[in-house]
Amino acid sequence: MAFFVLGLALAVWARVYLGRNWGMPMSQKADPELVTSGPYGRIRHPIYSGVILGMVGTAIAVSPYWLIAVAIAGAYFLFSAVIEERTMARLFPAAYPPYKRATKMLIPYIL
Repeated sequence: MAFFVLGLALAVWARVYLGRNWGMPMSQKADPELVTSGPYGRIRHPIYSGVILGMVGTAIAVSPYWLIAVAIAGAYFLFSAVIEERTMARLFPAAYPPYKRATKMLIPYIL
């Protein structure tokens, strides 16, 4: 239950913090800005991280077999994150590479 609540809180915080820059995965906004503070100060894709963490919490509470679904969804989010990072590197060629080096993709200090 705690993983679910923490994951949901992270995803909501990141979504609210992103504000007008949010869009469906891999969509492009007119005149975007690179958000690197708040939850984005440590994780480049905190919405994905939060959803995955919430799903892990749900799987633990319901049945460990649901971890298979989490792995499949996690693979999709990882794929989406890689595609989004290519787009971000193209949109922000000066700012994105240092930001990418300073943060982790999905799990602070690990991945």
